[in-house]
Amino acid sequence: MAQDFSPNHYSKANGDKNLWPFPARHECTGRSRQLQDDIVALVGKALENMQPATLSSGNGVVRFQVNRRNNPSATLARQTDLNGPNDYAVPVLQVRGGDGNVLALLFGYACHATVLNGYEWSGDYPGFAQLALEERFPGATAMFFQGAGADQNPLPRRTVPLAWQYGQELAAAVQRMTMEPREPLAAELKTAYREIELSLAPPPGEQALSAIAENESGSRQRWAQWMLRRLKRGESLPTSYPYPVQVWRLGRQAIFVLGGEVVVDYAIRLKRLFGQGIFVMAYSNDVMAYIPSARVLREGGYEGLTSQIFYGLPAAWRADIETRIIRAAIDLAGEAGVPMPDARLVEE
Repeated sequence: MAQDFSPNHYSKANGDKNLWPFPARHECTGRSRQLQDDIVALVGKALENMQPATLSSGNGVVRFQVNRRNNPSATLARQTDLNGPNDYAVPVLQVRGGDGNVLALLFGYACHATVLNGYEWSGDYPGFAQLALEERFPGATAMFFQGAGADQNPLPRRTVPLAWQYGQELAAAVQRMTMEPREPLAAELKTAYREIELSLAPPPGEQALSAIAENESGSRQRWAQWMLRRLKRGESLPTSYPYPVQVWRLGRQAIFVLGGEVVVDYAIRLKRLFGQGIFVMAYSNDVMAYIPSARVLREGGYEGLTSQIFYGLPAAWRADIETRIIRAAIDLAGEAGVPMPDARLVEE
């Protein structure tokens, strides 16, 4: 089993305590236990309603994601060229019943679901895409998964019509995949899973934390105060985190499943290794922090450094983070029987 989370800025949080380090007015709903029960019940219903089906897969394309690190939103309207890197693929897994009708559509995109940013309920652009697909395929269930797009934003944004537009674009890309002939996937599933220890860099000392707590404000101040309270209680700050890496092979379709808010470099590198047809899921099985590549880590900025504060971590990741994750993905791909294609001098 793999659990994927598609975060957005237009719904309430789950949890039994306040989202650290935001002020107390940002209260969570306490729905975590109910959500766990709902997931278990949903799995039970799925097992009870099993039926013969045919699966097929492929990648569509849509281009509303923008690399937010290299394209400032304030000047986007004046830009004639956008700077990457990007991953415009729309991975689609379609499930058809014995009568040929679509039963389910699983689709993804590597882009934050943050068109909207308020205190009302919305599924953002993925929600609009799901609604559109379920309207076009009556009786089908449309499900979205978040790709490796932690540094990708839907731009421009901040209006409901834009969220609707991007949802329609995404739904159209998915629907096109259902209209093209696809070879069915073999009824074979093999999975591999591992948790690897990702090391953190040395944290700031008590003197540096005290200076931040005394002289700064906002999130950095609350973070420093929290770290100091932990030290005064005699607690040791974490030096690593158990990071989940998973690989599925469904017939010939390879699916790489990574935890955390993963930047696009990982999808690009895995596709260079295993081919453009693979699926890359992020935000899966655990969301502990942003997961920068070596490039993003050295460049710094929010995804590389300062976002650690919002996740309550004491320091940045060590420089070998990308090497460790890719190495684990390669090892697990071998266990799951996912081949690494060789270059061919002559095509046969």
